[in-house]
Amino acid sequence: MAAFSDFISSVSNLLYSYILIIVLIAGGLYFTVRTKFLPFRLFKDQLRAVTEKSSNGVSSFQALMISTASRVGTGNIIGVSTALCIGGFGSVFWMWLIAIIGSSSAFIESTLAQIYKKKGADGCYGGPAYYIETALKNRFLAVVFSVLLVFTYGFGFNMLASYNLQSTFSAYSFYDEKTTPWIIGFIVAALVCYCLLGGGKRIVKITELLVPIMGTAYVVVALIVVIMNIRLLPSVFVRIFEEAFDFQAIFGGFGGSCIMYGIKRGLFSNEAGVGSAPNASASAEVSHPVKQGLVQVLSVFIDTILICSATAFLCMCSGVEPSEEISGAAYVQESLRVTLGGFGPVFITVAMILFAFTTLLGNLYYVDKGITHIAKRELGKGAMTVIHIILSAAIFVGSGLSAGLLWDIADILMGGMTLINIPVIVILSKYALSALKDYEKKKKSGAALDFKAKDIWLPHEVDCWK
Repeated sequence: MAAFSDFISSVSNLLYSYILIIVLIAGGLYFTVRTKFLPFRLFKDQLRAVTEKSSNGVSSFQALMISTASRVGTGNIIGVSTALCIGGFGSVFWMWLIAIIGSSSAFIESTLAQIYKKKGADGCYGGPAYYIETALKNRFLAVVFSVLLVFTYGFGFNMLASYNLQSTFSAYSFYDEKTTPWIIGFIVAALVCYCLLGGGKRIVKITELLVPIMGTAYVVVALIVVIMNIRLLPSVFVRIFEEAFDFQAIFGGFGGSCIMYGIKRGLFSNEAGVGSAPNASASAEVSHPVKQGLVQVLSVFIDTILICSATAFLCMCSGVEPSEEISGAAYVQESLRVTLGGFGPVFITVAMILFAFTTLLGNLYYVDKGITHIAKRELGKGAMTVIHIILSAAIFVGSGLSAGLLWDIADILMGGMTLINIPVIVILSKYALSALKDYEKKKKSGAALDFKAKDIWLPHEVDCWK
């Protein structure tokens, strides 16, 4: 197990030290320029798009909640804490940067998912596997992506989320390293399994209810901590930028640098360019594909700029010095305990339960879509019940494994999805950009913001937009 863990760690470091940094930054900058800085330029349109109603099917807001449920999770607490403790305060800057330029990638992939979405008995569906297969005519690559999606979200991310959740209980006296993780893992797995057996509609309803409550409460508490320690804020900003550009320290040990941890945890948290959110985007009923692309830009903003920053400043303004020994839940809990007393650790535990639960459900929504693509049809109730039980068992197993191994497995699987998705959306981006041009032209002329495939001379046969 030790040898396997070392091997996985080496692969993860190689992937994020060189390959993914180039791919993510180059792709994000390319899309940011090609869309003429869309995340800033069309911010009002993002807010309007998210409120669009749907007469039937999944609304833009519901699709946003599904993708945000997956994005906003334990990574927003544990991931940010780990980045601060190992990569330093400078990792926050690089986390912001990857979110800002990555939001343009999120726009392109989600717009493409809308253009190439399919019609099903229960509404629309789609994602990277479908635009790969339809536009590139490459079934093999599409299936490889779907397999990576299933393993990333069904096993890698969910096992990690389960571990992160149970780790917050380590601050309490009743916690026993040998038994408590397994007990908590079993309870969480049982609850998730119950929700899954209720079907996809229940997932949508639960995430729609919990995500806004969870996110709002967490940001409010973080703001209270920052205000109580406002005198430290100027020195925190100084330290962020000093450490972010301390290139001697960065390149002296790049594997544990603020750049690598900022990009790792930023990508893990917001998933821009990974190819996960488009699966939720495709399910939305909107009048123009660009509208859902704009909604996903907003989701990246909510996740990283708002919630990840809330965790970062909560910790950095507490006065508690980060270190590798307290990385993870312990750093956040101690930061809140110092500022708010005994309420702090309890609040983090409650927040982690909500964050983890919505993450697990959102992730498994993606898994269902990946399995449907691989099988070329929706599996029967019996087959899906067996699959959901297996995935719930993975949640149970993850609660008792090692943190380092789980982080590395999740990072590698997510990196594999990204290495397929980013080149694909670069190739197909001309269709998303044409849709954007069509949207802005109609908006400027005052015409109805609707869409037909012929409006952009789309050369591929699609189920919708005819």
